[in-house]
This record gives sequence, structure tokens and C-alpha cells, in this order.
Amino acid sequence: MLNRARIIADFQFGRGAGAALVPDDATFKLSSTGRLRYLYSGNERIATLRASDNLLTLSMLGAERLHTFFPAPRLRVVVSKDAAPFIAKGGNLFAKHVLHADPEIRAGEEVMVVDDQDRLIATGKAVLSPEEMLQIKRGLAVATRRAAEE
Repeated sequence: MLNRARIIADFQFGRGAGAALVPDDATFKLSSTGRLRYLYSGNERIATLRASDNLLTLSMLGAERLHTFFPAPRLRVVVSKDAAPFIAKGGNLFAKHVLHADPEIRAGEEVMVVDDQDRLIATGKAVLSPEEMLQIKRGLAVATRRAAEE
């Protein structure tokens, strides 16, 4: 299971992400059908494997591990100072508050939301492409899953 989880993380986030995200002592919880579902480090969840597409959704712990591993701007969406406190409490990120975004992000991918000092404040799913996030001034840019202050 360890190798499978690391391969999925490498595929989804990039080379080396599997080793950074899934430690050697990771534990796993399987679904009722025997498929990999949850990844844990101790008692804390790192990520969940979605049954619909076999990709990972990150917890804050998982996002912190990737944030430490990948240099900026990789997998990051930078939010304005005005919106950062609201997003850190679990609010969604709207396009008008996006300052920068990793040009490699695709709509539908898991991303990390950071403030202008590159402090991780949330993780979620990109709703728009990076170009759209920066050009469109209306609508949802990132649907937040987990936030730092939740």
C-alpha cells in the first residue's frame, strides 16, 4: 500500500511528492471493497483517495508536507492580504483576491492557498485555470477543503 500511495502522489503532484507526502510509518484505511481510502501519519490524516478518480484530496498535514517539499510557486495560489484571514477560517477563494497562481495548475486539481509571505492558509480544489484566476474578477477560484484555523 505504501508504494501504491507514493506512486499516486508522484503522478498527481510531481516527482518526489510521494516520498514527501507519505512517510515510511504511514498507516492506511481501506474501503469496504478493499481499496485504499485514507492515509494517516499516526492518528492524523494526510490525504483521502477519491473513489471517483483515484486522486488524493489533501488534509492540512498533507498540504504542509507538500508546501515544505515544493518551492514556490509550485501548486500554490497566492491570496491578497484582505482575503487571507477569511480563507484561513474556511472561506472559499474568489478570483478577485488572487494575486498569483502556479501556471502549471489545471482546473480541478488540488492546490495550496498561501498568503503573500508563502504561509500555508488552506488547501482546496482549483475551479479556474491560473489565467482565468488572474483575468476574471468574479466567481470562485478555489473551493477550500481545509483551512489553517478550522
